[in-house]
Formats: sequence, structure tokens, C-alpha cells
Amino acid sequence: MRNLIVIVYPDEMQAEQVRLDFLKMQKEYLLTLEDAVIAVKKQDGKVKLLQMYHLAMGGAISGALWGTLIGLIFMMPIFGLVVGAGTGAVAGALSDVGINDDFMKNLAQSLKPGSSALFVLVDSELTDKVLKELEGTGGKIIQTSLSTVDQEKLQKVLDEARKTAQPAEIGANS
Repeated sequence: MRNLIVIVYPDEMQAEQVRLDFLKMQKEYLLTLEDAVIAVKKQDGKVKLLQMYHLAMGGAISGALWGTLIGLIFMMPIFGLVVGAGTGAVAGALSDVGINDDFMKNLAQSLKPGSSALFVLVDSELTDKVLKELEGTGGKIIQTSLSTVDQEKLQKVLDEARKTAQPAEIGANS
């Protein structure tokens, strides 16, 4: 069951920390993460996407290997390497895996400058263990494909962090 979750954070660092939390949960087999992208709205209003996967680099490496092999067959390995790397990089840059880039950019246009949104595509349920790991991360869900009940559970976990963080901040100013 694929689920898309979009959570807004006041800054890029907080979104990056939560993305690292999702990656950690994947390594612990708590969920299956298909994609996790951070959209940052810069002060000038431009949106920048920080992808989890760099497809152009992967395409260049793959293309270089295939190009070299084909170049060896025709006694021109350097030419094959260059052409293969170039075509692989272009193919990788033009391919889109996971969440649609245009969708993320359009949704991020509605953010306040300086804030960010974490787009997460998971192919698993949000179990109690996953919710426990997300406790204390804050953020506001702005879009999701989760059921209403699951969305409310997740937002409650995110909101709990704000309630526990506020008294500590008040006490620190005294």
C-alpha cells in the first residue's frame, strides 16, 4: 500500500532531520521508503528540490560502463566511455522516479519563504513503532493519501512534540 505524506517544517534542517529518521526506520525494516524529497522555498520565492536519489550521476556511471564495453568491441574504448557517460547522464536527468517533481514544486509554491516541505512516499503501513519514532519531530501535514484515522494519528504524534517542547522553552527564559 503506497502512501504519500507531505509535512511542512519551518526550516530545511528540521525537514532533513525527519528525512534521516525515515531512512533510519527503513534500515531497521520498520517501513519501506520509496522516495523522500525536501522542497525548500528560498527567500526569493524560488523552490529547490533536494532529491534522495541523484539519477544523473547513476545514469552517467552506468552509461560509462556500457559505453566502455561497447567501445572495446569497436577498438575505441575512450570514445565509448565519453559517449556512454554523456547519454547516461542525460537519460538519468530526464527520468523521474518516485514523486512527480512538478507536483512537489507546485505544492511548495504555497509555502512561506524559508520554510520547507518533506514529501515521503512509503510502501507500508505506519505502525505504532513508526509513529513512536516520529514523536517529537513537529511539523504540519498538508497533504496525504493516508486514511483519515491514520492521518489524525500521525498529526497527533507530530503535535505532541510541540506541547512537550513549549514548557521547556518557557522555563529556559526564566
